[in-house]
Amino acid sequence: MPSWSLLPQPAKLSPARSGAVDVASGAVMSVRGADREVHSIAERFVRRVADIDGLQLHLATTDVAHPAIAFEVDPHADIADEAGYRITVGNGGILVSARTPRGVFYGSVTLWQLLTPPGWTRGSPVKVADGVIEDHPRFAWRAVLLDSGRHYQSVADIEKLIDWMSLNKLNVLLWHLTEDQGWRLDITKYPELTRVGACRKAVGLDSELSGSADRPYCGFYTQAEARAIVRYAAERYVDVVPEIDLPGHSQAAIAAYPWLGVTGKRPSVWTDWGVSPWLLKPDQKTLRFVDDVLDEVMQLFPSRYISIGGDEADKQQWNASPEVHAQMQRQGLANMDQLQGWFMQQVAAHLVEHGRTPVGWDDELVAGAALPASQVVMSWHGDDGERVALAALQQGHDVVMTPQESLYFDHYQSELPDEGPGPAPAASLRQAYDTRLVPNGASASEAAHIIGVQAGLWTEQMIDFAHDQHALFPRLAALSELGWSAPGAHDWNDFLQRMPAELARYRALGIDYADSAFAPSFQIAAVEDGAFRIELSNQAGYGAMRYTTDGSAPTERSTPYAGPLTLPADTRLRVATFAPDGFELAAPRTQTLDDTGLLSRDGSALTTCSRQSGSRLDGAKPAQGPRPVYAVDIGNACWLWPQLPLDGIRHVAMTVERMTWRFGDEAKDAVARSKASAFGEFEIHADACNGPLLSRSSLPSAAQAKGQVRLEAKLTTPVGAGVHDLCIFATGDPRDGQWALAHMALSK
Repeated sequence: MPSWSLLPQPAKLSPARSGAVDVASGAVMSVRGADREVHSIAERFVRRVADIDGLQLHLATTDVAHPAIAFEVDPHADIADEAGYRITVGNGGILVSARTPRGVFYGSVTLWQLLTPPGWTRGSPVKVADGVIEDHPRFAWRAVLLDSGRHYQSVADIEKLIDWMSLNKLNVLLWHLTEDQGWRLDITKYPELTRVGACRKAVGLDSELSGSADRPYCGFYTQAEARAIVRYAAERYVDVVPEIDLPGHSQAAIAAYPWLGVTGKRPSVWTDWGVSPWLLKPDQKTLRFVDDVLDEVMQLFPSRYISIGGDEADKQQWNASPEVHAQMQRQGLANMDQLQGWFMQQVAAHLVEHGRTPVGWDDELVAGAALPASQVVMSWHGDDGERVALAALQQGHDVVMTPQESLYFDHYQSELPDEGPGPAPAASLRQAYDTRLVPNGASASEAAHIIGVQAGLWTEQMIDFAHDQHALFPRLAALSELGWSAPGAHDWNDFLQRMPAELARYRALGIDYADSAFAPSFQIAAVEDGAFRIELSNQAGYGAMRYTTDGSAPTERSTPYAGPLTLPADTRLRVATFAPDGFELAAPRTQTLDDTGLLSRDGSALTTCSRQSGSRLDGAKPAQGPRPVYAVDIGNACWLWPQLPLDGIRHVAMTVERMTWRFGDEAKDAVARSKASAFGEFEIHADACNGPLLSRSSLPSAAQAKGQVRLEAKLTTPVGAGVHDLCIFATGDPRDGQWALAHMALSK
């Protein structure tokens, strides 16, 4: 009997006891009624099925008696929600019915999933089991935030993302368009915003993207491009909500028009990451500028919602300004947080006056200040039992839940050595799926003000669209289910059972998703007679890990892992993870078993001296091979290797890379260590970071340190043989260049 494997899980599934509809190339499809919007949905559905599934459906130009597939809109149908739909499979055909075209679209997404069941093969006929699916979304706001300020994405890539979002039944793209590091939207009345504010000096990896360190990193969207993206999204029932961040994250705007700032000076467009102190001046002239900008934004974006930010406003310049203090006193305000509240209330009032709803972040609630009463609050401070979100609900705000701990998808996904870049700590697929959406203590009436859920893709470390895909998928599947499915359907194990079919769809769509949740992790220890004991696990605890010992790639027929392995030295162990239907959930990982492996470590396998998880940062792209990614405790180039037997060890080789410092927030806590030479050293100490010195390797100058650098040194053992902890660190000031440790190998 063919099964349904759908994601997000629909509200109600009623499979029949028997029967199925065969869908093959040549099957006839019709649209009941003359609704042009539904015809467009049907045409795109036919193209998707042809492009992805390899099935050529025939879309009839007139209604036919017994089509294999029919789409129908009936405004009076007994279907919950204007975005809801019903799919009826039986009597040789499939009917997708809804009250609105939007509902038909979501029904078409589910139907496409029915045509791509577990184990489907491109071009082959599909059996769809008889039964009825009745469905509607849990939340009205199911969103992804895309940060185009830190790194710019092309229009074509944004359209791809919108396509993929819509196939996950997500319906809001919160488009973060202005930042300290770049103003990305053309504003006719203020051309310097893009002429000056859309370009920054190509620092660090930006020089690879611009083509040269002498060529600035630039990018912005014309008004025609913005309108095109809005139209494209609307056809897929995605609402593009623009974000113009105020009064912070505004250094690029002040670089374009210095009178917008407090000091009167012109800063550069920021090349650091973090929180800049360059805030907009909270006066009437600035408010006229903001109103002018928002007037053009409202012409471009028909969304009911406009985001005005309000987050991370570092008020040191305000606090130092007599003019701002005078403004605060004129308004009868007690502190700078209240002054920010006054400023944002003026901005919000302008939007409300024009029939729009302001959206912003929860930061001022954290500070104890009020937000505009009309504002929708995006709550990202998820710690302490969603305390801030609860405060917003109790004040009567509509709230979008977007806790950074689990739904900031720029955070990396696992501690695997080959994990992609992102800030710490990890946010796994399971953490995303188990996100708390209703704060403890919220009453039923307060919980009703939670209008949705949102993932954030902040792009400081997402330098291109390949990084974006790896960060978003498959966690977007978890977001999809959080936003759409009923809370009673929340079941991690059931979600995992449906993931193989979803990952196969991602693969067919060309999405370069992360397999971190399913990838094998190795624990290796030496045992008697020179052999090795290996334990395997994966993050999700799902799938069969299958292995080979001859260096060949594992297949679904390779030996399954059932418990710890004992293997001889010089074995090349390769492991991949497979779903029950044979789908490869995680690509093969390889481990060579020898003494060298026990005496070598990737930097990501070491502990940071602060005991905190390190951020994962991209290194320079080499001439050949993939770009390296390093685990780095930013501002503290120091690692620990516990309990290492030093008997007979005489030599150390390290691969390191110097990274451009651009970490504004971490500057104040950076750890500088005295150096013995002009450019510093890598040192290894025994037992503690101030313990006996075992080796010292001189570092090259910044001009010579391009890409990875290999260091070699003799190891002295003043502590004698036996087991010792090692402390490895770079001397000098990391703000002059942050060193990363790629690999370290000891030898006898």
